[in-house]
Amino acid sequence: MNMRKVILLLILMAGFGVVSKAQHNPEDQIISENWDIIGDVDFKTVKETEMYAIFNAEIKKYANKPFELEGYIVPIKDGMKQTKFMLSTLPINQCFFCGKNGVPIMVMVELTEPIKFTYQTVKIKGTLKLSTANAMDNPPISLLAGKAL
Repeated sequence: MNMRKVILLLILMAGFGVVSKAQHNPEDQIISENWDIIGDVDFKTVKETEMYAIFNAEIKKYANKPFELEGYIVPIKDGMKQTKFMLSTLPINQCFFCGKNGVPIMVMVELTEPIKFTYQTVKIKGTLKLSTANAMDNPPISLLAGKAL
């Protein structure tokens, strides 16, 4: 599966096209000031295949600077060791709620050293990158050159 399809699938899972009547467990959700900043990002849909992030002044202050997030690993490749994955405020079995009803979107993470997959939360510190490219092709928010804390 190529990266474009993986990203599209993750965005769909993040709630832009998936409708579910199930309930997520609010106790599992990670809540922090940094996730609140990410949760304030809006999106503009241009057409069915084009969606763009609208970044407010608050998140722009952190662009290209160190940024820390705690969350759950959502792998995009098989394997117990992960260097590139999505980070979510909800566990993988609830990540389809991400991006709607006040739950922030997932963030792409690229680590300098692999981390072992876990169902527990992880803390990551990396450089916050904001992308104005089509969110259907590229994750709008990334933590690059990240390290597990």
